[in-house]
Amino acid sequence: MLLKLLALCLFTFLIYIPIAEARIRHYKWEVKYEYKSPDCYKKLVTTINGKSPGPTILAQEGDTVIVEVTNKLLLENLAIHWHGIRQIGTPWSDGTEGVTQCPVVPGDTFKYEFKVDRAGTYLYHAHYGMQRESGLYGSIRVSVPDNFTEPFAYDYDRSIILTDWYHKSTYEQAIGLSSIPFVWVGEPQSLLIQGKGKFNCSSASLTTDTCNTTNPECSPYAITVIPGKTYRLRVASLTALSALSFQIEGHNMTVVEVDGNYVEPFVVKNLFIYSGETYSVLIKADQDPSRNYWMTTNVVSRPPNTTQGLGFLNYYPNHPRRSPPTVPPTGPIWNDAAPRLNQSLAIKAHHDFIATPPTTSDRVIVFLNTQNRINGYVHWSVNNVSFTLPHTPYLIALKKKLHHVFSQIPPPEGHDFVNYDIYNVSKNPNATTSNAIYRLGFNTTVDIILQNANTMNVNNSETHPWHLHGHDFWVLGYGEGKFDMNKDPKNYNLVNPIMKNTVPLHPYGWTALRFKADNPGAWLFHCHIEPHFYTGMGVVFEEGIDKVGKLPSSIMGCGETKGFEKP
Repeated sequence: MLLKLLALCLFTFLIYIPIAEARIRHYKWEVKYEYKSPDCYKKLVTTINGKSPGPTILAQEGDTVIVEVTNKLLLENLAIHWHGIRQIGTPWSDGTEGVTQCPVVPGDTFKYEFKVDRAGTYLYHAHYGMQRESGLYGSIRVSVPDNFTEPFAYDYDRSIILTDWYHKSTYEQAIGLSSIPFVWVGEPQSLLIQGKGKFNCSSASLTTDTCNTTNPECSPYAITVIPGKTYRLRVASLTALSALSFQIEGHNMTVVEVDGNYVEPFVVKNLFIYSGETYSVLIKADQDPSRNYWMTTNVVSRPPNTTQGLGFLNYYPNHPRRSPPTVPPTGPIWNDAAPRLNQSLAIKAHHDFIATPPTTSDRVIVFLNTQNRINGYVHWSVNNVSFTLPHTPYLIALKKKLHHVFSQIPPPEGHDFVNYDIYNVSKNPNATTSNAIYRLGFNTTVDIILQNANTMNVNNSETHPWHLHGHDFWVLGYGEGKFDMNKDPKNYNLVNPIMKNTVPLHPYGWTALRFKADNPGAWLFHCHIEPHFYTGMGVVFEEGIDKVGKLPSSIMGCGETKGFEKP
């Protein structure tokens, strides 16, 4: 009888063991300009609480993240996008100025609140003009729920963000892009590994007050490792322009996660990474522990006029600033597209984590990526239409039925497949501008075909990393040349396609995506290269707007929303 009573008590105790509850992760940020020397050259940098990159957001799947952002830029508006967070139920927190909110004006504080609904590696960055490239960015690391085992093992977890770095301000660049004659931004001056790089100060007539290679701010970034241990490196790119390769001297990298999704592991020596992408790679600290090793990043897909970024893999107990005894390894050949395409093709969903896509789609939209002229100005376009943002954000305009604030003429869903020559400069480079959007049936399945082409320069086709807000999509395939609507869909991967939120469109090639329009809101889909999106390379999707909840008044105050729902 006593044993039965004890068993009953134990059973009752187990029933009432509290399950770990989702937590609230609260951050308070001040965004302001400060003079910094990330690559030894002193310039104004956008900082969060005095730092660039900003603080890493750490959370667990299911947690709510609250970030209170105070804009102390004095003369500049602000918006912050939570890259890879789908914002299910909170489309107004996506942080996309002109699409989901009005910008945060100087002096104001704005509260972003959202749920991190799945584990993975994500990012945050400015999403106002070309502000991202001035230093406002950081990592989001979401851990798995308790009692969940990931399909790989490691001892320690580290994050690295790769960026390119310009000495000209974003204002100077934006004015050049918006001028006649057109002034291109050029190649970046440096590549940064976790906010640190090294510009050759002797290459220009600069005083030590302006450029000083002994400044500790630009000492190489070092990751310290314990010999024999396995490390998960979360490698992300937030470049303004450059496609990159990343490599660690003497160490292979095993790719295990991309954009928050587990992949069938594969090994690389050079990790190709495009702006907006995140990867988790495993490395084993199994080399000679008496020395340090180079971490390097190089520009690919463009002529290499930027010196490589350098960092150290620091084997404990060597000093973290002890330079490796070798010459930094050179990266891959910059214009060899084959290995980049092969890496894209190698990324498949892990066999235990396959989300099977619908076998067919309800709608197919083809986006031809081109460079054009409009009234003498240079633009980037989709189907010969260059995108412009309205003064009233789409989410508010759609919810409030302000149909007059943006064009109601549906944008084109394709181009002249048969006659358009993707390999040569277009005979007619003229295009138009529009702020019209694509309206998607809620819960329908949509295919997007990204088709690359020649720019307005002879024998030139650029890499375009496309990022979709509010969703992941299945990557059904990549190809070279012109997409064939009759043949290529027959070769789609419908068995184990990876899901991503950012995907490259390779030069003179095509990329096929599929996604479910199941997240009510207005969502941007755009090239993640800053000067390309700034000059029109993007679109907006609307889906299930009637299912969006009451909009917070904090996102209003611009365009025709002035005074809306203010107390």
